[in-house]
Amino acid sequence: MRRRDFLKGAGAVPLLPLTGRMNPGHAQSGSGNSAAGFKRVRPSDPGWPSASAWDGLRKRLKGELITVRSPLDACVGKTADPACAQLFKDLRNPYFISDHAALTQTLGWTDAWTTKPSAYAVAAENTADVAAAVNFAREHRLRLVIKGGGHSYFGNSSAPDSLLIWTRRMNAIALHDAFVGEGCVGRVAPRAAVSVGAGCLWGHVYNAVVTKAGRYVQGGGCMTVGVAGLVQSGGFGSFSKNYGTAAGSLLEAEVVTADGQVRIANACTNADLFWSLKGGGGGSLGVVTRLTLETHDLPEFFGACFATIRAASDTAFREIIGRLVSFYAESLANPHWGEQIALRPNRTVEIAMVFQGLAPDRARAVWQPFFDWVARTSGLSLDAPPNIPAIPARSFWDPDALRKVPGLVLSDDRPGASPDNVFWASNQREAAQYLHAYQSAWLPAALLEKDQQSRLADALHAAARHWGLGLHFNKGLAGAPVAAVARARDTAMNPAALDAFALVIIASNGEPVYPGIPGREPDLAVARSRVQAVERAMAEIYRVVSKREAGAYVSESNYFDTAWQESYWGSNYPRLFAIKRKYDPDGLFFVHNGVGTEDWSRDGFTRTG
Repeated sequence: MRRRDFLKGAGAVPLLPLTGRMNPGHAQSGSGNSAAGFKRVRPSDPGWPSASAWDGLRKRLKGELITVRSPLDACVGKTADPACAQLFKDLRNPYFISDHAALTQTLGWTDAWTTKPSAYAVAAENTADVAAAVNFAREHRLRLVIKGGGHSYFGNSSAPDSLLIWTRRMNAIALHDAFVGEGCVGRVAPRAAVSVGAGCLWGHVYNAVVTKAGRYVQGGGCMTVGVAGLVQSGGFGSFSKNYGTAAGSLLEAEVVTADGQVRIANACTNADLFWSLKGGGGGSLGVVTRLTLETHDLPEFFGACFATIRAASDTAFREIIGRLVSFYAESLANPHWGEQIALRPNRTVEIAMVFQGLAPDRARAVWQPFFDWVARTSGLSLDAPPNIPAIPARSFWDPDALRKVPGLVLSDDRPGASPDNVFWASNQREAAQYLHAYQSAWLPAALLEKDQQSRLADALHAAARHWGLGLHFNKGLAGAPVAAVARARDTAMNPAALDAFALVIIASNGEPVYPGIPGREPDLAVARSRVQAVERAMAEIYRVVSKREAGAYVSESNYFDTAWQESYWGSNYPRLFAIKRKYDPDGLFFVHNGVGTEDWSRDGFTRTG
């Protein structure tokens, strides 16, 4: 089975490297009671902690205090350097990136930000380490950033002149037969669950829960994404159409808030904070150190449907898009089917869907009428017969089983690396990617009504002529079970996701590049032309659903969105803002387009750097 391949745009390369100004990471901060606020300090400022102060922090830690140096900086200005050539090879390994304090899974975004390392990193090994780092940052007025897997497209897991809380070593996994949250005894029923450290990656969690324990936990599609960041952003995965979001399955979180206190947050204790962590965005409200997620019964099979269809003319391309819309509405808009269909400007349709809860023969029968129609329709051709495989669900994330399928996964090739370190081969293009543009929009289920299908197909066809797009059917809960929708409704995510049949993503990325490294410089002219193409494509989508109605997914959206509060959280934003004020009144936790950051201007804050 191939994995998802959603970022091929316009017949061009995937997402590209970025340059431009640094993300607005350094900000002045202060409480609402302070007229002038206070400025965060940099190493060149008189208030920067002394060597003895840093040594004092080091002595309080079980983990390490690391002076951070980026290997990319060592390559700036060097030509044909063997060590730098090896570095760019290593950057295609997402485990190499996640295990390095200075690196991020995205190297930058055109005219937005370029990855730059923190000055110091606390490689936390326990919650006390995290609390010590939070207190140190607050007391010394430092810019504070948090990194788990390092997948933030907005560059929120790095910032120059900052203190990084790096949770990668906090990777314990523990299963529970009957979990009850703190303060919830007698108030909620025990549930099967798994507790995971904030530094865990989803591939390792799936292996522990699914492969070894025979249960299912809702997480992300990419195996190297960090658990904590995904849950705090809402958290869609391949099978969300049945199980809902990762945030909806959250039972309890341990979090260090801006005052350095370690708090338990669940439905019975600190319930407001608990709600805000379920989709309120990573790094905005505190440092999550441990999460407990409900686990679910595992179906007998997981499977997929793969096919590539080519249209010989623009008319035929529009025809197949229309047929796909009606076929999805009739046969696939249910809990069984997830993942995506991509439309390319070269008049190609790429189907990469997954299924659960169906016997293999039944899954093939679902698709047979559609492929029969393709076969008898003039101007359409299949690259190869459709591939609709199925495997025992318990093997879906089993590293040993996955390696037996040619081309499916790649392994961490570093000496001594864990044999469990595998990742989908199709995700390699996202390792150390450079983003040109990225936009998303929820598509409401009303567009699948018979009298709206033609409008939707016209918009998709027009958009795909500008740039490739992906319809992510698992990222939208229309057609999901009532219980899954109810769990997601009790999260901070934009409610538009509840009634969306899909999230449309239009994006462009490219190979690893970095400013100042000869032969690896970003091509800004190409990048900016792709930005314009993506914007033209998304404008076609907004012809059938307004930007305000559609919203966007906080983890996969436009860096330059000026209406981000409404896009990411919709009617939930005022409640989120109030919770931010309660637990972080001075704005210690700052991320780009994070909850509460726009209020700093009223408190005398400025954003610089």
